[in-house]
Amino acid sequence: MKGTRSSSSKAYEEGMRAGLQAGRLDVPALLITGYRELGLTDTEAMLLVHLLYYSEKEQNDFPTPDELGQRMSAGPEEVIGALSQLLKTGYLRIEEGTHSVTGVRFERYCLDALYGKLASWWTEKGKAEEQPVSKPDVGKNLFSIFEKEFARPLTPMELETISGWLDQDGFQDDLILAALKEAVFAGKVHFRYIDRILLEWQRNRILTVEQAKEHRQKFRGRS
Repeated sequence: MKGTRSSSSKAYEEGMRAGLQAGRLDVPALLITGYRELGLTDTEAMLLVHLLYYSEKEQNDFPTPDELGQRMSAGPEEVIGALSQLLKTGYLRIEEGTHSVTGVRFERYCLDALYGKLASWWTEKGKAEEQPVSKPDVGKNLFSIFEKEFARPLTPMELETISGWLDQDGFQDDLILAALKEAVFAGKVHFRYIDRILLEWQRNRILTVEQAKEHRQKFRGRS
């Protein structure tokens, strides 16, 4: 059984990679969602977004540091430093070749490794989300789980919001985490969106994670 599960995960990852390379998936959305967990800085992530845009929308596979810097709040030296780091860590590769018609030599940035890393991250994240979390641990670590997803300490107002969900609204810890998961998958990781999810569930008398899953399936079936 273990081998079958590993094979399925590998096939899913390969499918993700193929979809990303074919342009059928929103690469910047995955990149923006996961770049911190992938160990990228804000500058490196934004640089990759610009490289993707140059390649897909402007057919420019090798923009200069000056061209990139003009679209970013970064000077040429900072852009060169970020490019060097991305090449060093394997997110970028420079390919050389010869044009088949003109015979002119060219260089271009290859983003295949980025697609692979995004596919691997998304696959591993999906497997981690499937792992059950015991209720005592969830209750103890609810605030830290939110801080991990937001990749920063929570503000006093945000801490008060979570406390209100627990104490005033009476939501269970696992239901709050289910709403957080919904927000992460939707790419809208902010408290206002999570609060709307919980409010909708409250209006529909949804009290458990299982009921939330059934509600989501019914909603997607109508869409």
